[in-house]
Amino acid sequence: MTFAISSPSFSNGGKIPTKFTCDGSDVSPALSWTTPPPGTQSFTLIADDPDAPVGSWTHWVLFDLPTHASALLEGVSKVDEVSGGGRQGRNDFCKIGYGGPCPPPGKPHRYFFKLYALDRMLNLKPGASKRDVEQAMQGHILGEAELMGTYQR
Repeated sequence: MTFAISSPSFSNGGKIPTKFTCDGSDVSPALSWTTPPPGTQSFTLIADDPDAPVGSWTHWVLFDLPTHASALLEGVSKVDEVSGGGRQGRNDFCKIGYGGPCPPPGKPHRYFFKLYALDRMLNLKPGASKRDVEQAMQGHILGEAELMGTYQR
C-alpha cells in the first residue's frame, strides 16, 4: 500500500474552504494518512505555499508526531506541544502552529501539506523553523505523502 495523506475537508487539487484560511476561522483542516513505510519512528508535517510573492511561504511545521498517530483532528491547538505527541514549529507569520492560506488578491495559490515518515525522532525544540526541520530530516526520510489544495482571494 502506498503511503498517502488526505483530508475530509478538501480533495487533492480542490479548493480549501474559507474556514481554514485567514478569511475564516483560520483553523487547521483534519488530515489522515495510510500506513507508513516499515521502520517509521515519527512523522513530520510541513504545509507551504510555493506561489507566494516572496517565494515559498511556510504555513505549518509539525514534527515528532508519534507513529501511533494516523490523523490530526480539525483545529489543532496553536501551542508548542500537541496533545497526543508532537511539537509545532514557527510558521512564516512568526507564530506557533497553523496559519491558514492568506494570499494577496489575484490568481489561486497552491498549498501543499507534505507528510514525511522518518526513521527517527527529530528532538528539536518547539518553535523550530522549516529550515531547521528540513536539515534535521536529511537522510532520515522513509516516505513522503502530499496533499495539495488551492485558495484564491
